[in-house]
Amino acid sequence: MRSFNKFKHKPNTYSFLYRLWDLFSLIATLFLATQIFGNSFSKDHMFIVLVVAVIYLYIAETLDLYQSWRVGSYKQMLLTVAAALTIAFIGLIILSFAFKYSHHISRLTTGVWYLLALVLCLSMRWFNHNYNITRAKLGINLKRVAIIGATSAGDELHHELTKHAELGFNFIGFFDDRVQERRYRKMIVIDDIDQAIAQARAGDIDILYIALPLVAENRIADIITLLGDTTVDVHIVPDVLVSSLMHARITHVGDIDTLSIFESPYLGAKLWLKRSLDLFVSGCILILISPLLLLIALLIKLTSKGPVLFKQRRYGLRGEEILVWKFRSMMVMENGDSNVRQATKNDSRVTPLGAFLRRTSLDELPQFVNVFCGDMSVVGPRPHAVAHNEAYRKQIRFYMLRHQVKPGITGWAQISGWRGETDTLEKMQKRVEFDLHYIENWTLMFDVKIILLTIVRGFSGSNVY
Repeated sequence: MRSFNKFKHKPNTYSFLYRLWDLFSLIATLFLATQIFGNSFSKDHMFIVLVVAVIYLYIAETLDLYQSWRVGSYKQMLLTVAAALTIAFIGLIILSFAFKYSHHISRLTTGVWYLLALVLCLSMRWFNHNYNITRAKLGINLKRVAIIGATSAGDELHHELTKHAELGFNFIGFFDDRVQERRYRKMIVIDDIDQAIAQARAGDIDILYIALPLVAENRIADIITLLGDTTVDVHIVPDVLVSSLMHARITHVGDIDTLSIFESPYLGAKLWLKRSLDLFVSGCILILISPLLLLIALLIKLTSKGPVLFKQRRYGLRGEEILVWKFRSMMVMENGDSNVRQATKNDSRVTPLGAFLRRTSLDELPQFVNVFCGDMSVVGPRPHAVAHNEAYRKQIRFYMLRHQVKPGITGWAQISGWRGETDTLEKMQKRVEFDLHYIENWTLMFDVKIILLTIVRGFSGSNVY
């Protein structure tokens, strides 16, 4: 189902109260934690809670915690609260040890403080969510909603409106001028568009969604003009074209508004967060696997002729060429300048040791150096050979949008089963589909989820040769 939240979010009605509540929760729970263990609340504790509050609020703002959440994302909001709070406390621990300040608060007190703060921060959201559901079920202050346009976008919007009681909407019906045969799935409408405008003027509609296709721009303009003398809230629902755009959002050039179409999801502080995660993960992994890297390098040298590392030209961010490092697993050194044949089952080019390295993905471990140096990311679309890129970009729609982000060691396509040989166009199309889904829905928590799933499911696969 398409997402209707790709445009810049408006501030949450309760955003100020949520910020105030979160700040209160951090101070109150630290005070409570110190009292539980018979300690006094000192100036040191005030300094510590200030550090946690600054980190938490910064992460919360970066993750858009205080923006309006789209329907159905209540659980995601709770997870975002937990993630921001966890990062804040991890930051406190790191800073405490770095500046030798850890003796000012015990680990037990910190642990209890974290749990109490988590419960209190989540409780406000839980209460507000259930309060809205209860009000809607009782029919209190319901908003009367209508949709102009019996289209696929209108149908999906209607599904979301009726699915989530907490929104407090009372759906009146669809309005459209077209005959039933031209409507999406021959949807039933209650009247024509002129009647919708008449009801809006009479005050019988509170919110009116226009879900007509963009090709009807003149009709949309007429409707907006006619609604100009009403008090109804008017919203335009993106049609198939706009809702399929990657991270579509409103931007500004001076006083002119523009709609971004294809754009990287890493904007502002999100770029810093993504890079911080890459540095932390790649740095830790390189330290942990350094003995394994040396062992594999030695085995390659002892079992076949040629260099230990294979550096292949690939496309990176913005389509710029990068050299991707791998342990050499073949007798040949195809660098991607011309047609590169993917490895197949029982491929004669693959060495016996290389077959094992490829099957277990151990040959890709040197790419953590690429990540640490900034050419790649831990999570992202897998980089393809230059020759494959040039071939597939002409055959698969939006193929090159994969390069709006850095290529990754693992990705959503890989853990979803689309890893290894792509011997048909359909397989590559499916991989690209999952890559674009990742880019379109990227969050820091999505990266963490993919990393954890990669660890659980492993790097091997039945179609990896």
